Parts: sequence; structure tokens; C-alpha cells
Amino acid sequence: MSKLQDVSRRAVLSAAALVPVMAMGASNAGKGGARSNGKVALVTGASRGIGAATAKRLARDGFSVTVNYDRSADAASALVREIESAGGRAIAVRADVSDPKAVVSLFDANERAFGGVDVVVSNAGVMRLAPIRDMSDADFDLMIDVNQKGGFYVLREAARRVRDHGRIITLSSSITQLRSPTYGPYAATKAAQEQYANILAKELAGRMISVNALAPGVVNTPLFTDGKTPQQIAGFTERTPHRRLGEPADIANVIAALCSADGAWVNGQTVFVNGGIV
Repeated sequence: MSKLQDVSRRAVLSAAALVPVMAMGASNAGKGGARSNGKVALVTGASRGIGAATAKRLARDGFSVTVNYDRSADAASALVREIESAGGRAIAVRADVSDPKAVVSLFDANERAFGGVDVVVSNAGVMRLAPIRDMSDADFDLMIDVNQKGGFYVLREAARRVRDHGRIITLSSSITQLRSPTYGPYAATKAAQEQYANILAKELAGRMISVNALAPGVVNTPLFTDGKTPQQIAGFTERTPHRRLGEPADIANVIAALCSADGAWVNGQTVFVNGGIV
């Protein structure tokens, strides 16, 4: 090795040592469970599905986690016990994200338990399907309240509280590009998340907080499978190049990557996580 090469190699290694680590990663989970990285994550709608998988993955990566739920108290409590039994730290907090005061209380509870927040994943959402001509006012209003308004309330509070160098992720959907019949109002509420993320990323300039929207495709959760026939589900599977539904862990893994040090440069984007269906 030449003297010049040796100097270059030492410079690279020295620079690498200075990079701040956002998430410790699964490799730091020893036999006793996850090793804390000193960071805190808050995940809405985390009692099941993508939210639960995300909470478990971030806990495994060393985050203390606030598990938000609205109705599924037993599932949220079970998830907290699972995280704690693996050596992590978690609390469950009930809050309806469509209520702005409840969202503030949710963040307050997280702060009392863990002292602050570094990652917010706005995942809570509902889906009601019908052709536009048949969509009821009640179902339309519910999706506006929970998805569009609730997403806004969570992101607004995240913008106020997430510490510098943190992450804010909101869940959109690949349906914004698939644009399948009966999904119109739901797709509209999810498209709003992409606008929120892109604009909020610019508004937080200078704080090194990366804000992104994540757009899953068809995922094997009740939100997608409930009310669908096996033939309908098979049709979506056939349209996916990987020839399977996504699993909640597939989405959680990408969220974890965005929350790692390696994900810092992804900012203001919509990240499609769909096995190639779009």
C-alpha cells in the first residue's frame, strides 16, 4: 500500500467514526434483547398490522417506543409486554388521532415517559371502500377525520417536538398510483400525506430532520383483506411481480432503514414499498 493510499484509508475511517448513529440496528441486539440507542419513537395506530410491526422493529433497533392505539387496548398491552420481554422499553397510550387535543396528550405522555421524541411514524388510518356515487357521508367523513385530519394533527405535533436529526414518516399508499375503482376517497386522503411530507421537509430546513411519506402496496393486514374475496386478493397478488402480498414486516423494515443513519439523505420523498405492483 502506498503512503498516499494509507493516508486516504485513514481519512475515510476517521470520517466514518464521526457519523452520528440514529439507530443501532438488529446487530446490536444481544441475547438479553435490544440494546438501547438512547432514541425514542412514537408510532400511531400501533396495536396491529404495519404499526405493530414497526413498533417491534424499532424496539429491536434500540428505540424506546410509545405504542399508540384507539380501541385495541388488549393488543397494545400485549405488544408492550412482547417488547419488554425482549429487553426493550415501551408504553401504550390511547389517543384518537382525529382529536387534536388527544394528539397533544399522546405526545405529552411520551415525553413524561421517555423525555422526548426522535422518530414519529404517523400510521393510524381507516379505509372504507365504495364507488364514489355510493360512498356514504359517514364513511367519507371518517376517512377525512382519521386519515387526512389525523395525519395532519400528528405531523403538526411532530414538527413541534421531534428533536434535531430526527425522522418523521407518514403513511401514504400505492393506491394513489393504482387508482383502483372504489378507492377514490381513501386514495385522496392518502395523497394528502405525500403533500404534508414534502412541504414539512422544507419547513424544517436546517434541523436535519428527514420527513418522508411511505406508500405501501397490498399488505397482508385486515385493513386490506377484510371484505375481499380470495379471488380479489389473488388478483392483486398476480399483479405484484414478487407474486405475494406484502407482510407488515416488509414495510417496517423500510421504515427502520429510513430511521437509521443511512436514511438521513432521503428527505421530502414518497417512498413506494410495494413489491413492484406500481
